[in-house]
Amino acid sequence: MHGSVDRHAAARFLAERYGPRAGKVAELGGGDWSRAFSFRLESRDLVVRFGRHLEDFIRDQKAMAFARPELPVPTVLEVGEALGVFYAISERHFGAFLESLDERAWRALMPALLRGLDTLREIQPPGRGAVDWASDAGGPSSWREWLLASLEDRPGARVSGWRARLKEAPDLDAVFVSGERALRSRLGACPEVRHVLHRDLLNRNVLVAADASRLEAVFDWGCSLAGDFLYEVAWLTFWAPWYPALDALDARRVVEAHYAASGLAVEHFEERLACYELHIGLEHMAYAAFTRRADDQRAVARRTLQVLERLPD
Repeated sequence: MHGSVDRHAAARFLAERYGPRAGKVAELGGGDWSRAFSFRLESRDLVVRFGRHLEDFIRDQKAMAFARPELPVPTVLEVGEALGVFYAISERHFGAFLESLDERAWRALMPALLRGLDTLREIQPPGRGAVDWASDAGGPSSWREWLLASLEDRPGARVSGWRARLKEAPDLDAVFVSGERALRSRLGACPEVRHVLHRDLLNRNVLVAADASRLEAVFDWGCSLAGDFLYEVAWLTFWAPWYPALDALDARRVVEAHYAASGLAVEHFEERLACYELHIGLEHMAYAAFTRRADDQRAVARRTLQVLERLPD
């Protein structure tokens, strides 16, 4: 999905773009939508990413406006087209990935992570009131409407066609149908608010200082939206079983205690958190069906079932 750009192609592009000033090109890794390479430009450490979706890189550029001491966002220096795909060049940051931390480091990091989440909550999202703050195409202005619309298989969407694939596994499809029904029935607890959401914090997108005292970088804003800040908390609680150190931390309890200590009254905390955990599960069941990752699909379905079983009748 990220094209066929390998290290040699990336090195050739950088040599053509910058001449002998660029060197030490090394692959950093990649996901479904882009591939990243580090390089040196004279005395600067930079990263170049290649992908097929220009809007992801434009969103990263726009997210630079969110940068704060508590929320470091890498500077995107350049976005363009090359090698049959799009590219973005940004400053490189160093540190450990958030999900790689052990339990001790997670506990040390939580004050800084909570400050980062508080900062996100306090930033006024840009845009004209749409949930998708970075898009010029409009879209839902209602958070509740987006929660439901995002679970529809829309022709022409980046991951279209997943619904038919999901139906190939009737037991998993039944989990999806039950989860969507439960989400609809509890949607009234979700407020119509606009806070900046990252929505992908546990996917090698957050770097942490070696002593776990601060965030070093929050990048890849391709999933970012404007909605209820508790969605970010649900991201941690839903995916916690995949990361034993995070699971042992009990992020739900830590976050609730933080809000209480800071005097933030959060109405319908449990109901909202459950709605967003359900949404995360359903959205990722759809994604796993699209990518035909059967093991991921079943693992996410099991976790979604756990959320369903926790709901009061």
